[in-house]
Amino acid sequence: MTAYPDFSALPDAKGHFGIFGGRYVGETLMPALLELEKNFESIRKDKDFQRELLILLQDYAGRPTALYAADRLSDMAGGARIFLKREDLTHTGAHKINNTLGQVLLAHRMGKRRVIAETGAGQHGVATATAAARFGMACTVFMGKEDIRRQAPNVARMKLLGADIISVEEGTATLKDAMNAALRHWTACVEDTFYVIGSVAGPHPYPLMVREFQKVIGEEAKEQFLTRTGGMPDLLVAAVGGGSNAMGLFFPFLDTKVEMLGVEAAGEGLEGRHAATLLKGSVGVLHGSKSYVLQSEDGQILEAHSVSAGLDYPGVGPEHSLFKDCGRVQYTAITDIQALSAFKLLTLSEGILPALESSHALAAAILEAKKRPKTQSILVNLSGRGDKDMANATNHPEFAVINAELLLKA
Repeated sequence: MTAYPDFSALPDAKGHFGIFGGRYVGETLMPALLELEKNFESIRKDKDFQRELLILLQDYAGRPTALYAADRLSDMAGGARIFLKREDLTHTGAHKINNTLGQVLLAHRMGKRRVIAETGAGQHGVATATAAARFGMACTVFMGKEDIRRQAPNVARMKLLGADIISVEEGTATLKDAMNAALRHWTACVEDTFYVIGSVAGPHPYPLMVREFQKVIGEEAKEQFLTRTGGMPDLLVAAVGGGSNAMGLFFPFLDTKVEMLGVEAAGEGLEGRHAATLLKGSVGVLHGSKSYVLQSEDGQILEAHSVSAGLDYPGVGPEHSLFKDCGRVQYTAITDIQALSAFKLLTLSEGILPALESSHALAAAILEAKKRPKTQSILVNLSGRGDKDMANATNHPEFAVINAELLLKA
């Protein structure tokens, strides 16, 4: 039996998950990160904070979310039974609200008057703007120009919620560049501004903090699955860009024998343009932490690509890098075409419109289900809803001819 690290004891005191993680930032940000770490450790033990957050998650965000047996989809796949953890049913339509409510509540306790965020698919931006509106705080969201084009409905929502949107036009004008801009901006205004990072990435304590606010997904799913079936699922599946929704589902199951599969974006194929950081990247430093990144031989960050703006990122959370290296989680990749096929298939079979990020996980789950007996079960984190993706998906040059049953025939 493989011996794994004690994941519950990580990160260490300096924010490391094995060789990954840490705090690779300039001197200007260190006081703000140390202040954040001190306050976060305080509220982890603060019963009043935890009680207020629990009420917000229940009464405002709509938790617990449902565990749904996708039996028509399972029958079509013809193998293992597929279940969905319905994070798409939360207020704002994605799992991101779990983390932003926690971070903005913390910012409010710290006396900050303003929050900033980066966003790719717009779901984290919407969730941050929503939490800021709830607490009466000013909000600025950095977003790549390309993602503003791809995610117009979420841009409109953020503006209606009172957020200022900063269009980032440098680089590839996507999530990586938005995070670069947000970090630079934060350096100049750390006194009154709290940076709400949306994934399990960035310098310590962000990977730990986001994991702690997102693990409610797996904690609920574990209890719901046991109540529903009397046991545990055989396999967990979740999409991985930075990795927050996957971490939220996986972390509470790490001490079990349940298999786990993280799904990266293969884009146009792993030999072409893609965002498969764990499968095709190497160890480097991006946005303040050591992790797998897509980079050239001389350490220049490479352009990522995915039809899904939320997965279009050349880095990944440091804890996922540890999972990969020690073998606790397996990682695979799904192409744009396969994700669009799953997008169509879940809509047609179950009447549920998934986000393109979640569609990558669904595609991998369908391919896995076909290989497994009907006695097994697969739990997919349906991390968000796909209303925001309608224009982007239907404008894809091959969308009209993509067969919804492509994955079933594979």
